[in-house]
Amino acid sequence: MMEYNTKKKRLPLPEYGRAVQKMVDHALTIEDREKRQECAETIISIMSGMFPTAKDTPETRRKLWDHLAIMSDFSLDIDYPCEVIRKEEFTEPPTQIPYVKGEVKNRHYGRFVERMIAYACEMEDGEEKDYLIWLITIQMKKVYLLWNKDTVDDSQIYDDLREYSGGRIDIQEKEIKTFRPQYNANAQRNNMKRKKNFKKKY
Repeated sequence: MMEYNTKKKRLPLPEYGRAVQKMVDHALTIEDREKRQECAETIISIMSGMFPTAKDTPETRRKLWDHLAIMSDFSLDIDYPCEVIRKEEFTEPPTQIPYVKGEVKNRHYGRFVERMIAYACEMEDGEEKDYLIWLITIQMKKVYLLWNKDTVDDSQIYDDLREYSGGRIDIQEKEIKTFRPQYNANAQRNNMKRKKNFKKKY
């Protein structure tokens, strides 16, 4: 009668297959420590040969020994050539990545646009602030078109910008055309400086 894999014992690391798992299970039954060590090293050689494109580095070898420990349920008593993962490390849940909380007014713009507008609101009036506002309107148009493939009205962008900033940034269509500076070496250096300051603050 055919025995299906679905009815067999679940493999800890299926990528190595059931044949390698059987080798590991056999190594656990070897009483002689020296022979058990030789068996483990042979299994590592076989595991390494299953991934010929992987570079033979200390980190790669360490991963193989980690996998051997996992497949033996951390019960294989041998002299590992390196420090392997502990059972506690393998079973404990990963550290949860903190998620930024808070509502986004318009999700199609995203939180990054909100932060850019907040940063612009704190800047002093002048060429740099005007340039940043111009960049913000360009970014708002781009992300708006991802949601509305047809068209985007500039007045809609300006209204949303006014709402986001709480009325602190109120521009007209004729004004936005004067915001774009001439591209020169100084403007590019100032742009890089603004980006660094924005990353540090936000």
